[in-house]
Amino acid sequence: MGETGNRFHGDTVLPDASPGVTSVTIGIGVRYGLPANTTDGWWNCADTLAEPERFASWRKRLAEWLDVVYGSAPERTTAGYVMSWYLTVPGLVAGLLFHGARRAPSLRPADLAFRLGHPRPHPVEVAVLSRRFACLPDDPAAESPEATVVADENALAALLRARFAAHAAEFVRVFGPTTRLGRHTLWSAATDALDSGAWLAGKALGDEARGAADAALLLPAGLPPFTSASTLRPAKNGWTRRRESCCFHYVVAQSLCATCPRAIARMAPDFAGTVNAPVCGG
Repeated sequence: MGETGNRFHGDTVLPDASPGVTSVTIGIGVRYGLPANTTDGWWNCADTLAEPERFASWRKRLAEWLDVVYGSAPERTTAGYVMSWYLTVPGLVAGLLFHGARRAPSLRPADLAFRLGHPRPHPVEVAVLSRRFACLPDDPAAESPEATVVADENALAALLRARFAAHAAEFVRVFGPTTRLGRHTLWSAATDALDSGAWLAGKALGDEARGAADAALLLPAGLPPFTSASTLRPAKNGWTRRRESCCFHYVVAQSLCATCPRAIARMAPDFAGTVNAPVCGG
């Protein structure tokens, strides 16, 4: 299968109905499998978590970019960016496949990989490496050997939430000791990533309201270790949410992200009707 064919279309694990998502989903492409011609620049999540020095290398690249753009690169900002960016990888895959295909892919670190951009070293492409998935009884591929069938949407959401939590827990265990960020901050970022994934998928596929409803299915309440239920709600121009975590972008930019908890605390109740404002991570 060629470069274009690997992106969603015609594969059992990724939604056949979503061929255009890679060009509109917050700048991050999602594909099945790694490119056939090269794997250069791809970071397997399991390898990254097994070698914490990779996070140090990533933060060094980020610090160089921040210093050029903003003139400084504080430790807490490089930690906050990488925290948010890494968790976006499993969060976006989870939200996209739950919203777009009612499937729960494997989110094991060994089954996900990502590629960083240049010069801004954020994930620009994510690869799903396993064909295995869970689905509903009426899924067209329910009888395939790669499928595990669950009873209903609530069961599928609970399974996906658990799979994401397992990956996030490994990230917290490995990344936490390399930073001054506390456990609550790290799990707040994980909550943000899961809550945002389905919402952004809904926006990309043309049904933002249903994406928000799917986020509520994935985070129906403050289920530990997550720090809150979905915070999505209607605003004047679409939907918005209150972030649980801070990426510390304000330290270098002297301005707050639209949905930062620091900004929302200062706003009127109808906060941030600005879903198109700068997102966390600069």
